[in-house]
Amino acid sequence: MVEDSRTLYFIAGVTASGKTEISLDWAEKNNAEIISCDSVALYKGMNIGTAKPSLNDQRRVRHYGLDIVTPDQVFDVSKYSDYARKVVSDISKKKSNILVVGGSGFYLRSFFSAVVDEVFISSEIKTFVSTLFQEQGLNGLIEELKKYNPDGFGQLDLANPVRVIKSLERCLATGNSIAEVNSKFKKKVSPFIDFKKKMARVERDNEDLEKRINIRTSQMIKNGLIEEVEKLLDCGLEKNYPASHAVGYRETISFLLGKLNRAELEKEIRVSTRKLVSKQRKWFRKYYPYECTNLSNQKFDSNSSVLKWFSET
Repeated sequence: MVEDSRTLYFIAGVTASGKTEISLDWAEKNNAEIISCDSVALYKGMNIGTAKPSLNDQRRVRHYGLDIVTPDQVFDVSKYSDYARKVVSDISKKKSNILVVGGSGFYLRSFFSAVVDEVFISSEIKTFVSTLFQEQGLNGLIEELKKYNPDGFGQLDLANPVRVIKSLERCLATGNSIAEVNSKFKKKVSPFIDFKKKMARVERDNEDLEKRINIRTSQMIKNGLIEEVEKLLDCGLEKNYPASHAVGYRETISFLLGKLNRAELEKEIRVSTRKLVSKQRKWFRKYYPYECTNLSNQKFDSNSSVLKWFSET
């Protein structure tokens, strides 16, 4: 059994790769509690579309990072980082091991490097950017961002409105380019610097993962995804851009608005999930290049230990 509460253990992997079963098994065998690293599962009521660990799973192993806020409240990586620090401190005091599980790259990165700067964004700037987005959309934001970044946007994901909005706000607040803001940001001290970190990553072959995604999507709809989204809309989900545009939820909202039929809904969720997997894999290759176990090539044995998978920084 692992007995070092000053070590953070990580099991990461793409959507539908099988992280939940493995993490539960490892946590039970190693006196660990789990911190979910999922940017959508932290919302109350977003259960089916996120494949959130069941209540039975949560009884097996204590989980954190689930059901933190209601779906009408935006919960960003800054708030998650603060939350994770408190949880890690609390678990450490109990002398339990800490296992971080998930596939949300930016949230996962918050355990390894600073993800939040100290730039103050005034209410005037927030209002200006919000109005610009409402009136001119993503293209309007990008045109405004060009004024501060004549040499390009670096690695900014221009298809992600949330990232573009945050970048524009910081450029407006500082008068600097994205590169200049990032340069100052990189000098910040990394979080959990006094913890050892051991990482594992799970993967599956494309054919295997495709089958799992198809089964998972069908099961989600059968288990009540549409009804879940109807309730969430009544709770203000549409006010929360990141949550309402998460895979499975944005497609179901389109279905409820009459833009998709039932067959198209399932197809669109599968396509979006595959795109998410591709994006996750690129992130892992760049920021999480640790030992990877391909579950398609072996049968998961609950009696075996996955500790040997862990690579240490």
